[in-house]
This record gives sequence, C-alpha cells and structure tokens, in this order.
Amino acid sequence: MLLPGLFALLTAAATPATPAPMAILVSTAKGDVRLPVRVDPLGGPAVAAPALLLALGGRSTIDGSWARVEIAHQPIRFLLGAPYYALGGDPKPMVGSATVRRDTLYLPLQFITSVLPTELKTVFRYEAESARLTELIRRPELELARVTAKGKSDRLPNGLKRGHVVTIDPGHGGVDPGNPGLYFPRRLKEKDVTLRMGILVREELLKRGVGVIMTRTTDTLIDLRHRGGYCTDRCDLFVSLHVNSMPARAGYKNVRGFETYFLAEAKTEDAARVAKMENDAVRFEQPGSEGESSGGLEFILKDLQLNEHLRESGRLAELVQSYAAEAHSGPDKGVKQAGFAVLVTARRPAVLFEMGFSTNPADAAVMTEPRSQRNLAGAVADAVVAYLLEYERRTGSGTDNTQAGVR
Repeated sequence: MLLPGLFALLTAAATPATPAPMAILVSTAKGDVRLPVRVDPLGGPAVAAPALLLALGGRSTIDGSWARVEIAHQPIRFLLGAPYYALGGDPKPMVGSATVRRDTLYLPLQFITSVLPTELKTVFRYEAESARLTELIRRPELELARVTAKGKSDRLPNGLKRGHVVTIDPGHGGVDPGNPGLYFPRRLKEKDVTLRMGILVREELLKRGVGVIMTRTTDTLIDLRHRGGYCTDRCDLFVSLHVNSMPARAGYKNVRGFETYFLAEAKTEDAARVAKMENDAVRFEQPGSEGESSGGLEFILKDLQLNEHLRESGRLAELVQSYAAEAHSGPDKGVKQAGFAVLVTARRPAVLFEMGFSTNPADAAVMTEPRSQRNLAGAVADAVVAYLLEYERRTGSGTDNTQAGVR
C-alpha cells in the first residue's frame, strides 16, 4: 500500500498541465540538438537515451531490472517498467517509466522536463514554453578547447580551419550483430569490429583537430534512418563503417578487398547485393521507427539535397579509397554507389566504407589486429582531412566553430 504522501505525489504528477511536446530542444556549449518525443504504450512520452546522452555528454548501462544513467557526474537509477528513479537516496515517483525497446533505452519525458532541472538545478534549466533544456555550465573538456584555441591562429598545424566536425557511424549494434565474422577471433561479430574501428577513427580525427560525433559508442542499436540525422548543420561529413561478406559458394573465401560507397542507384549486381545486405538490418528495428511517409515537397527537397552532395560524396569516397590503399593489404575494389538507407538522412556528404570481408582470413586480420586496425583508422582520418582541405581550397570556405561537438 502506498504511503499517503507518495500517493499524492503520483496523483499530482499524473495530470500534466500541458500536453507533451513533439520534440525537445537540448542546448549545450556544443550547440542545439532536437530530440523527438515518442509515446511509449507502457512508459508514456519518452526520449531515446542514446541521443539525449550524446548531447549531454552522459552514459548509461543496464543491469537486470535497473538502468543507470550518469549525467554531469551524477548517477541516476531507473527501475525499468516502473515509474520511479533514484538519485543518491530512496526511489522517487515519476509519471512515466524507463523502458527498453529493441535494445534502446528510453527515458520518460518528465526526466528532462522536471527531474534534471530539479535535482541538478545548478546544471540544467527547462523552459516549458519553448520545450528547451539548457545546460547552464560549461563542460571542462569544451572549456579547455575554447581556452586552448583563444588567441591562436584560426588554422590548425595541418592547415585546416578550426571547428570541423565529422560524424562516425559504427554499423549495426545491439540485437543486430551484422555479419557473424567467419574468421574474426574471439567470436567477434561485425558490430564489435565496426565499434572498435569507429572509436579508433574518432581518436585519430581528434589528434588531427577534427571534432567527432559518434552515432554509438556502446553495443546498442540505432535505427538505420536515424543514424544520418546525427550529421546535422554543424557537421561536415558522415562516414559509416561496415564489414563486407560473401555468400557461401565456390571460392567465396578467397574474395577480399575494400570499397567505398556513396548514395546513388546501384550500377552493378554486386553493389546492389551489398546494399541489400546492409539494409536488411531494418528487420531489427522497432515497427514504425522509419517515421512518417514522405510527402511530395519532402521528396523534392530530399532529391535536391542528394543532388547537392552527390559530387562531394563521390570525391570523399575516392579519397577514402586512395588513403586506405596505403594501409590495407587487400585489393582496392574501387568507389561504388548503391541505395544505402543509412546514407539517406545525412544532411552532408556521406559515404559507407566496407573495410574488408569477414569471410576472408587476411581481411579479417586487417580489421582485428591492433596495429593494422590503427593504420586503417589513421588512413580514414587522413582521407577526411584531405577532403576538408580540398573543399576549403575549392570554395574558399571554412568554419570558425571552435566549440564543435566532440563525443
């Protein structure tokens, strides 16, 4: 039986004054991020935890019936499926509950609108009128970047203007293992290899002064059509990392090499096969997660966007292939094009890099041995820098956003 005080809190919380917004705007020193609000049949209005924590520099873990979220160095626990949270004391009531759907943690909307600005009132402020959560303090790592850049040239030692940001997308994750990895050691799967390579590429880009947004940094599932959305107006490029494989047939274990794709109609049967294999990941996603169907205007705008970035995506793919050839022992299979769902929603030039074949032992070694992993990651980072330098020279443009997002 609930105590009278607790019952009163739950009753009052269960009658919100205003309907839930369709999206929440999160404002931090990195910029603004718009997070869609989804209505969970069990937990009520909720926001995907990976996107929220990406914006706030937090992290999460799930242990049995509990989810643990750390934001601003404060651990907050949620009892999954129950309207309670705990921060350093006894559980407190909420309207909704934290839930896990398709391997993705969702946090109740009230966590953003009420819990954070109440429990961490010196860190966050929420404005109901604009549905905006504002981070009030600077994070140490962003402040350090700002102070370091102050008074220096707007050019990095490699010649790039400061503030470039690239989105790195390690393919698959969570319940979607990707390719099983016929020759990967320690029962690794594609999702494990792409995550490790993604983290290494991030490290190499940061060394070169390029900010990085990761679509995932843990073994979690991000819907295909949501990944490109991480590359917004403050992002320069989108690079998705994947592992190729061949279906079992005569000589299939001998096929090896690396190839880079950009979004366009497939010109070969093999390119169509690879796109079909990667797009098949949609079967792991929550029904309806693809969003609303496109209307005529949205289709036209998307078509114009793809045409705008088609040439730039092709050039980026050429550079990735060229630099990877210096680090990869396999054959250069060239630049190709196909209809990859993960590239459709990126607002900037976007490529998908197939790093090798899991069905070939030599390629598997390139993608899993520490030294060759680092070399390949460095090659991808060098290709990104080369493209950005080339683009700046061609257009005379650059960016002065010294508070670019880094995660």
